[in-house]
Amino acid sequence: MNHFDEKAKTWDEDPRRIALGADIARAVVAKLNRRQPVRLLEKTPKNALRIPFLREIFPDARFVYLYRDPRETVSSMLDAWRSNRFVTYPNLPGWGNPAWSLLLVPGWRDWVGHPLAEIVTRQWEAATRLLLDDLESLPSNSWCVASYDQMVKEPQAEVERLCGFLDIAWDRPLTSPLPFSRHTLTSPEPDKWRHNAAELRAVMPLVLETAQRARELFALAPAIRATQKRSPAQAPDVPSNGAATPQDFSSRFTDSLPPIFNQLKFSLLVSTYQSGQVVCVRADGNTLNTHFRAFPSPMGMAVGRRGLAIGTLKSIWFYRNQPAVAAKVEPKGKHDACFLPMRNHITGDVRIHEMAFVNDELWFVATRFSCLATLDNDCSFRPRWRPPFVTALSIDDRCHLNGMALRDGQIRYVTVLGMTDTKQGWRDNKAEGGCLLEVPSGNVLVRGLSMPHSPRWHAGRLWLLESGKGTLATVDLNTGIVQTVAKLPGFTRGLAFMGPLAFIGLSKVRESVFDGIPIAREVKERRCGIWVVDTRTGQTLGFLNFEGRVEEIFDVVCLPQIRYPELAEPDSDLVGTSFILPDEALKELAPPTPPEAPESKPSK
Repeated sequence: MNHFDEKAKTWDEDPRRIALGADIARAVVAKLNRRQPVRLLEKTPKNALRIPFLREIFPDARFVYLYRDPRETVSSMLDAWRSNRFVTYPNLPGWGNPAWSLLLVPGWRDWVGHPLAEIVTRQWEAATRLLLDDLESLPSNSWCVASYDQMVKEPQAEVERLCGFLDIAWDRPLTSPLPFSRHTLTSPEPDKWRHNAAELRAVMPLVLETAQRARELFALAPAIRATQKRSPAQAPDVPSNGAATPQDFSSRFTDSLPPIFNQLKFSLLVSTYQSGQVVCVRADGNTLNTHFRAFPSPMGMAVGRRGLAIGTLKSIWFYRNQPAVAAKVEPKGKHDACFLPMRNHITGDVRIHEMAFVNDELWFVATRFSCLATLDNDCSFRPRWRPPFVTALSIDDRCHLNGMALRDGQIRYVTVLGMTDTKQGWRDNKAEGGCLLEVPSGNVLVRGLSMPHSPRWHAGRLWLLESGKGTLATVDLNTGIVQTVAKLPGFTRGLAFMGPLAFIGLSKVRESVFDGIPIAREVKERRCGIWVVDTRTGQTLGFLNFEGRVEEIFDVVCLPQIRYPELAEPDSDLVGTSFILPDEALKELAPPTPPEAPESKPSK
């Protein structure tokens, strides 16, 4: 701990030179003397500065980083300072008022006389930066991230997940809300931080880089560090590495994938509605980076001439690539694209499935209404086409219209899970009731498919996924014959092409929904991830396997000539500090104001 030497009248500014409290030390020694295993839980916030020391004396220690939105954390810290209930160093030499509260971090002397909001913000930044540095230096299976929000909303699930990581049995039920700590100032509320919003708005840009880094760690950790490269022959049998994140985001990939991404000069976007993420899959040298971004139930995605669209639970987000912003994203010089949200259209919960741009107009599947639709500024959506056997527009998901394919720039084919006209009637024969239809005629081209998805016109042929069989197949439009190209170990859904290579999404089958389909009987160890298949031979060239809570993939799209994109979440700090202006307005911008020179101080 930081220590003030009364005799020397000096303050030790190195927070990593610490000693365990006497009570903890006595408990540890007592157990060691009795030759008992030591199980020690220590949650002091100052331990964020002590990881190297703790790791040294406890080599088998595991660390849990409790992530909370930086604005909420800093706001709570600000309230704590003002309450005078958390003063830790009442007589800190050279400091003054208010008395120092909470943990003492390196650099504190430089903030003497600064506004309290700035002091607290820099206090959070210094502690978090040191914490992240130390965590990233540890083996990936020795730490995990816990979610403050999940702990408040679903304490039982979050505690059980953490206990699984820590190899601790949990023996009692937890209910929400949890009882308050004796140190609680006010009850947890998601928007509680807004009463300090004006002060935070002025100081949070000072810590933007660390805030973004912490957010990425929350979404990714330890996905990049825990990702283990395996040969295709070994990977399916590799057990979980045991590392965890707030939603158990981890992955493994085969050695063959990074060279494929590097050679073809592209990246992938993958939507997983079940875990609420869009994943940027991108090569980083000889490794593969999975970059998670949170959206409410993202499903269909579409790349057009002017940008990107992402369909979510109740709306569609429209993004534009801003290369000028990409150049400023940390680490600078690494990103070659940065997609920023430009507008959002509220559709309501129409169960948006696949989407595609026809010229610059976005078309999408409104599955609950069994129709294809476009957008209109005056309404939620505009129905444009539905199968002839669906007799009325309703919210009943009558046939589970799900996929659509463009040919020559127009929508020409769709897939349905059943030719039914009653509420969710397709469920009665989902194992073999699927069909491929032609648009706009509505003619049935193929019957008897097992849960077809993701029709695509590519290289002069029509492709689709028979999800119920876990296959990639082609369709002969003259004969209606379906030819299987590859059979894969999962529910196939989400398909994109780069040259002769197919990138296929695999999902684990939800038994309660998909019981009775062939893959549920035939494949016992089902996988979730992206499989790469050579369409000329049907051979699997490699795969990215998701683990933990990512169990279902919906859509996969390629970003040609974009190797390392950033995708900004709508409420991210990056969006708040990036401004896209017309060319004529850019000419009127004042030059940036140079930073003020620091005030000189007499040397001591």
